Amino acid sequence: MLDRERPDGVIVAAPNQLHLAVGLACVERGIPALVEKPLADTLDAGAELVLAAEAKGVPLLVGHHRRYNPMVEATREILARGELGRLVAVNAMWSARKPDAYFDAAWRRAPGGGPILINMIHDIDCLRHFCGEIAEVQAFGSSAVRRFEVEDTAVVALRFASGALATVTLTDAAPSPWGWEAGSADNPGIAASGQNCYRFLGTEAALDFPNLTLWRGAGDEPASWGDPLTGLPRTWAGHDALPRQLEHFVNVIAGTEAPRVSGREGLATLAATLAVKQAIATRQPVAPAPPPPGATA
Repeated sequence: MLDRERPDGVIVAAPNQLHLAVGLACVERGIPALVEKPLADTLDAGAELVLAAEAKGVPLLVGHHRRYNPMVEATREILARGELGRLVAVNAMWSARKPDAYFDAAWRRAPGGGPILINMIHDIDCLRHFCGEIAEVQAFGSSAVRRFEVEDTAVVALRFASGALATVTLTDAAPSPWGWEAGSADNPGIAASGQNCYRFLGTEAALDFPNLTLWRGAGDEPASWGDPLTGLPRTWAGHDALPRQLEHFVNVIAGTEAPRVSGREGLATLAATLAVKQAIATRQPVAPAPPPPGATA
């Protein structure tokens, strides 16, 4: 088709293992591509696609759409302004019970089809976006509930280059109101709860997410444990992440904007997510793989 037609851009939503082939077909013809997450099924494939796009100067975006959500933008601004002081730690949770019929597709029961690569990769990307690069990962995984080849539950500890720490609890086998889609109400297929899925802890204040309530003491100095805290809600508007991502892609095609979530950003998120898988398999701390040589961060 690409030999017959010349689209302005291509959205690559094929199965993960085909992202490299389809992405390269676009790059070779100079066609900007928006590749759904994950960028590729392996780091080698992702690096090949990123380096090919950079060599030819073809725009490559990765579909980590949450970054376009107004509440994500507001949170990043709060952190960047130092309203929490120095970031100390983050707690994140994603817990839901996927229906049994969801697993009728065999690939969802096999390695690569579990909630780490399907769901947690979004949280890993958001935490990188909020907190900076991940330096080290430790993790445990379990398949004790569903007893598939792939995990149904994982508990992860992250150390960021800044020194901040994070924990992530993930399961697709337990109903709860705590998870991105339930808390943010940005997916009409998942029941909304209005409950928070992240909590940010700083030296001066704490922040609930996605409700964006900032907790701090009344004085100029950070509150100690004997001081009352007041919750100060912040405002944000809309859940239009996907339309905003598409609008951005149109602008990238037109040459008026640079990719907000570049191929290299998608590759770094994939490296950190695969580090979680490796840490579970080896029961050892794992550092995410560094970016490939010859490309800029």
